[in-house]
Amino acid sequence: MTSTQHNNPLHGVTLEAIVTYLVDYYGWEALAERIPVNCFSHDPSIKSSLKFLRKTQWARDKVESLYLASIKKA
Repeated sequence: MTSTQHNNPLHGVTLEAIVTYLVDYYGWEALAERIPVNCFSHDPSIKSSLKFLRKTQWARDKVESLYLASIKKA
């Protein structure tokens, strides 16, 4: 039985692509207001954000939720 993810809007989207999209859409400051984590507010970078989000599931969940809400608005 093969596993398909037709109903998963995150399927095939990398975490890096999600963070890059959110930074382009909101900017670092607004992103830090929506998700208050240091990797977005203190010396932010894609690399540091990815490192943090890969280790911190609750933050990654928030980022993915914000991404999904953002693409629905666009």
